[in-house]
Amino acid sequence: MILISDPRVAAVPVGDNGEPLVDLRAVPGLRVDDRLADPSGAYARLRAGAVDRLLAAQRALPRGLRLLVVEAYRPLRLQRAYFSDYQDQLRARFPDWDEERLHVEASKFVSPPSVAPHSSGGTVDLTLAGPDGRELDMGTAVNDSPVASGNACFTAAVHISPPARRNRYVLGAALRSAGFVNYPTEWWHWSYGDRYWALGTGAAETRYGPVEFG
Repeated sequence: MILISDPRVAAVPVGDNGEPLVDLRAVPGLRVDDRLADPSGAYARLRAGAVDRLLAAQRALPRGLRLLVVEAYRPLRLQRAYFSDYQDQLRARFPDWDEERLHVEASKFVSPPSVAPHSSGGTVDLTLAGPDGRELDMGTAVNDSPVASGNACFTAAVHISPPARRNRYVLGAALRSAGFVNYPTEWWHWSYGDRYWALGTGAAETRYGPVEFG
């Protein structure tokens, strides 16, 4: 498993093809949850090429299932706050951990700001919903941490129910077929065009670099 704190991720050259951020709430056929909504609507923005791939993934789902987007773009200032706050939580819970381990363990749940996928506009946190719009059982809630979930949030976790494993497989098969790459400690986190995607696919550089919105 390659964590996003791995030096190989930071070593990927950054390129940007200039695609705009698209408001997913205005894309017919996509469902966007508002649990992480912000006043500017940043959470619902995704690069145009990634939107096309998200729609392709949705078309690949079994009949009746839908993607439910929870968060896409995240400003760097917010990423910095999330990473710092989670490090503080771990520091208080595990006082024997040194700073290097805190950095690595925190990266299993929140990306270091220097390589933040969400801030590129190509990354999306999402889950599956059934025909009635209700979320399916995925083994944990979106954004459950490794510590809180006992690592059940890891995509390949085996200590979850058979229905949850099937649902993760269905979600992953659709998104991978559309070109997305999963971060293996978070079953809900899928990216396209960022550094982690580039490392995983062998791309020479990213398609999306950090972008400002709002």
